[in-house]
Amino acid sequence: MRHFGHIAPEVRQRLFHREPGDFTADSPPRMLAAALGATLYSPATRPRLADDVLKQAGRGVVSMVLCLEDSIDDAEVVDAEENLVRQFADLAARPDTRPPLLFVRVRAAGQITDLVDRLGPAVRLLSGFVLPKFTEERGVAFLEALSAAEATAGRRLFAMPVLESPELLHLETRGDTLAGIARVVDKYRDRVLALRLGVTDFCSAYGLRRPPDMTAYDVQIVASVIGDVVNLLGRADGTGFTVTGPVWEYFRHQERMFKPQLRRSPFLEGRAVELRQALIEHDMDGLLREIELDRANGLLGKTCIHPSHVMPVHALSVVSHEEYGDAQDVLRPERGGGGVLRSAYTNKMNEVKPHRAWAERTLQRAEAFGVARENVGFVDLLNAGLPA
Repeated sequence: MRHFGHIAPEVRQRLFHREPGDFTADSPPRMLAAALGATLYSPATRPRLADDVLKQAGRGVVSMVLCLEDSIDDAEVVDAEENLVRQFADLAARPDTRPPLLFVRVRAAGQITDLVDRLGPAVRLLSGFVLPKFTEERGVAFLEALSAAEATAGRRLFAMPVLESPELLHLETRGDTLAGIARVVDKYRDRVLALRLGVTDFCSAYGLRRPPDMTAYDVQIVASVIGDVVNLLGRADGTGFTVTGPVWEYFRHQERMFKPQLRRSPFLEGRAVELRQALIEHDMDGLLREIELDRANGLLGKTCIHPSHVMPVHALSVVSHEEYGDAQDVLRPERGGGGVLRSAYTNKMNEVKPHRAWAERTLQRAEAFGVARENVGFVDLLNAGLPA
């Protein structure tokens, strides 16, 4: 699979200076963590879940979470588990099935081993589990269950812990909770693909809900937690993990919501206009600002609950031609001793030592999402990626 792999090769060639790389569920963790992109959540109760999964894969989704936790009623868990097993079997029985990376969000550690037992041969389609309300105490049980499930499955299974517990939010317990999480994810580092942020739960603890014109970073209580998580768990010194962006809650029912406006977009006429203006009348300005702020704050990828959010995340994850050139310049072998050089775009100075970690992360993102051609922008990428 690859990002933008659902669009025609000749269109990709026109858009990309360097096309997104290929990857599979067996690719190195570093590549998979960078390539998660917009991880689309779906309740495990959906009666045509297998069809839904393949439909979304055909529209550019590369990672999905099938949820047995907050997205379903407590009384639905048993039926949802049975449906999940049936749908995996359905997918596995289809010839040449190419689903996205599939993860299951569980409620309790025991579900991990139980579901792997019940999936049987269809477990080959499972990439791992999402672990809710993750703390040190709960995390050990989850990750030990994952280790046991790996032995049963005979294949690698990843964990994606969700950081959303009240202990992490509350100031008096945050430091100890973060330190405990750091201990357990470091111990099981080879199994932890990425850390996810449960911002909805953070807001819930204070009776808050951000409106569609505000981002998670405008809610100071939430922003402080994100900052602390990245501070301890997202470092670029080799000790950190990929931390993904929080969910965006707002959407419209029309999946083609972008199309009419993009056809009139001033971008397509070559005029220099703020990219968000092209989409503001569709209430997506907040989403686009939050995606930009995610990356500025050290997050990569995003939790999504609606298909219309996927392509904006992916289009804004593509490395620009300017970023790519700067990153390559910083990492040239002859620059290993440091120094300062002018950007090829002649609009900034690149400092070799301070910008090295940024450059390495930029080239990692380029490997997953590709590099746009010099005159290709966000709207061009978004328009190409949307369903016809």
